[in-house]
Amino acid sequence: MIKRTGHADLPLHHGTVPKWLADRMRDLGTEIVQVLLIEYGKKEVLTRLSDPLWFQSLGAVLGMDWHSSGITTSVMYALKRGINARAREFGLCICGGRGKYSRRTPEELLFLADHTGLPGNDLVRASRLAAKIDNTAVQDGFQLYQHNFILSNEGDWAIVQQGMNPATKTARRYHWCSANLKSFVDEPHSGITGENQGSILNLTDSNARDTRNSILSLSNEEPRRIIKEISDIARLGNPNEQKNDFGQLELFDGINGSTNDSRSIERTDFSDIDGEVILDDGSRNIMLPNHHEVRAEDVDLKRLGGVLATAYESQPDDFESLLLTPGLGPRTLQSLTLVSEVIHGTPSRFRDPARFSFAHGGKDGHPFPVPTRIYDESIRILGDCIEKSKMGYNDKSDCLRRLHSTALEIEKKCNPKADFDAAIAYEKSKSKEWGGRTCMD
Repeated sequence: MIKRTGHADLPLHHGTVPKWLADRMRDLGTEIVQVLLIEYGKKEVLTRLSDPLWFQSLGAVLGMDWHSSGITTSVMYALKRGINARAREFGLCICGGRGKYSRRTPEELLFLADHTGLPGNDLVRASRLAAKIDNTAVQDGFQLYQHNFILSNEGDWAIVQQGMNPATKTARRYHWCSANLKSFVDEPHSGITGENQGSILNLTDSNARDTRNSILSLSNEEPRRIIKEISDIARLGNPNEQKNDFGQLELFDGINGSTNDSRSIERTDFSDIDGEVILDDGSRNIMLPNHHEVRAEDVDLKRLGGVLATAYESQPDDFESLLLTPGLGPRTLQSLTLVSEVIHGTPSRFRDPARFSFAHGGKDGHPFPVPTRIYDESIRILGDCIEKSKMGYNDKSDCLRRLHSTALEIEKKCNPKADFDAAIAYEKSKSKEWGGRTCMD
């Protein structure tokens, strides 16, 4: 189970998603969620949404800019449009959104509670606490402007919210999931996505427990006494402050004689080197670079090679036996291979979200324009798989799982490595034939 899954640098991008892409994102995103519901259930959908790396990969496979803050708004808007229209069928509903829509979350939750019997006041409290903690208790320079509350009819929920720092032109996305929470105020996040800005005040960290207790005690003191104490500290200096051997300021704990500066907790343990995607081994942390284009260093070339080999090095007859879809071409198979990984991949498969942009490109033209004809074929085939599975045709419903397994076997046994530049050049040479479009069209 995922608890805190890390953070990433999300450059702020402005502009809107064109309708031709927004509608496709809604359709494909909804189909992906439906497969997850059929295969794994509602709790797994919420767990996936609480994973920053999976969320970023989903946005990339849907054709959004692979690294920008806009993924949060566009993906959640697409899912809200698709899921809420089928809320009774899915047993899921998305409340809130961006700006004024985020402020409607409490009334939407109470409305759902009235119709489902769920504890509305508890849900509203969870929503407000998550927003309050990420906006106030975690003072990292980001002010929330987006809050999405995803609720199941069983009472489980996930929260995806995002803050913006205009001074640095960056955003931070926060993820919560009820299934993983032991306490709202003791390392509750399933993940934080955003750029590190140095030392920050994080009162939710487990090391800050004493500080939280002290704040609670201070809140019960007479205000004039607190003001006098602060004035004395400002005038005379804090008698509990002492320098260490390196001349750095530490806060002395008079109870156990230890030093523990719990006022500011360093949240990052890795750095961005030359704009590359740097990952901290063993964590869900990711830092996304500022450059718009997808570069070879942003992608696991062995895994991309496995996808391309699955799509282009098999014989046409194999496509029909694998997917039972006559006439399926290799380019659509490439997209479906990446879609199948979003559905069936394990957490370790999402450490390079940029790779998933090779499914349907990006609206800004990176790594290549969105191939709308391929995109539509992906939606059609995925929808057909779902309908066949509902009718009991297991071969059809299992095709995506087999496709993912095939790609893994090729990757493992053949050790392919993609020629990154050649792959990009090929996509661009076929862009017109495949209906390539960008937001500039």
